[in-house]
Amino acid sequence: MVEQITDKLGRPIRDLRLSVTDRCNFRCDYCMPKEIFGDDFVFLPKDELLTFDEMVRIAQVYTRLGVKKIRITGGEPLLRRDLDKLIYQLNQLEGVEDIGLTTNGLLLKKHGQKLYDAGLRRINVSLDAIDDAVFQAINNRNIKASTILQQIDYAVAIGFQVKVNVVVQKGVNDDQIVPMVQYFKDKDVQIRFIEFMDVGNDNGWDFSKVVSKDEMLEMIEQNFDIEPVAPKYYGEVAKYYQHKDNKAQFGLITSVSQSFCSTCTRARLSSDGKFYGCLFSTVDGFNVKSFMRNGATDNELFEQFKALWNIRDDRYSDERTEQTVANRKRKKINMNYIGG
Repeated sequence: MVEQITDKLGRPIRDLRLSVTDRCNFRCDYCMPKEIFGDDFVFLPKDELLTFDEMVRIAQVYTRLGVKKIRITGGEPLLRRDLDKLIYQLNQLEGVEDIGLTTNGLLLKKHGQKLYDAGLRRINVSLDAIDDAVFQAINNRNIKASTILQQIDYAVAIGFQVKVNVVVQKGVNDDQIVPMVQYFKDKDVQIRFIEFMDVGNDNGWDFSKVVSKDEMLEMIEQNFDIEPVAPKYYGEVAKYYQHKDNKAQFGLITSVSQSFCSTCTRARLSSDGKFYGCLFSTVDGFNVKSFMRNGATDNELFEQFKALWNIRDDRYSDERTEQTVANRKRKKINMNYIGG
C-alpha cells in the first residue's frame, strides 16, 4: 500500500537518488578539482558506505511513499565493486518502474554487459566536450573524448538507452555545443546541455560562467532547423527540442536561468548514508545510516522518511542570488558525495 505524501510546497516524492561511492577516476574542475582531490585525498572507508542490503532496504521503504524511479550516482558509480548485484536487487522491488545510472562512461566496456544482464536499461553519460584537447583539459586525467565515445557506442550496441549530459561553462566548452549536437543528431543518443551550477564548495562558480539556455538555443538555432517538444511527465527537468528533418531530440536543462524547484520530486541518499532533500543542501543531512545501524525497524524508517519529506521546503535555485550563493559558500555538500 503506497501512502501519497507531499512536502511543504506540495511536491510529491517520486525519485530516489542513491550515491554508491564518493570516489571518481576523473578530476573535473566543477566537481572534484585536482587541487583539492589530489593523490593523497582520503575517501570514505568501506564501512562508512551504505551496503547494498542497506540501500535495497531504504529503497523498499521509499516505494511505500511513492518512489517509482531510482538513479544510481556517485562519485563514479562503476568504481563500486559488484554494482550489478545492487541493480539486480533493486529490480526485484515492487513499485520500482525505472532504474537509471549516471556515469562518466570510462568503464562501460568493462561492466556494461553485467549491468545490462542485471536489468539496467538507462544510462546517462557525462561528456563535456567532443574535442579531445578540450575534454582532456576538463577531466584532468588525459582521457580523450574519443575514448568515451567508443564506450557510448558499445553501450548502445548492447541495448542501453543512452543520454549524454554536458555541463556548459562559458569560455571553457561552450564552443562544443554545435559540434556535439551535430555528432549525436544521427545517433540513437539524446544529448542534454546543462547550465553550470554552484554545486558543492570547490568549483569556483559564479554567474559570469553560466551560459544560459536562451544563449545555447540561439547557437543551435543558427545551425539547425529545430522545434520544441512537449514535456513527457511532471517534473521533467529538461526542455526538449527536435530536429525537423529526422526528429532526433536534444535537451536544455535550465538549472540556473529557469529553475525547476516547483516540480522537484527527488530524495537523495549520499554515499555516507545521509538524506538530503536538495542537490544544493547544506552538510547537515539526516544520518539514515546511523539510524538504521542503531536498530531502526522498517516502520520506523518509513515514519522517519515521511517526516523528512513532510518538512522539506528546499527551493534553492528559485532563491539563488549573489548573496545566497555567498552565504552558502563552504556549507554545501560536495557533488562527489551526493551525485548530480
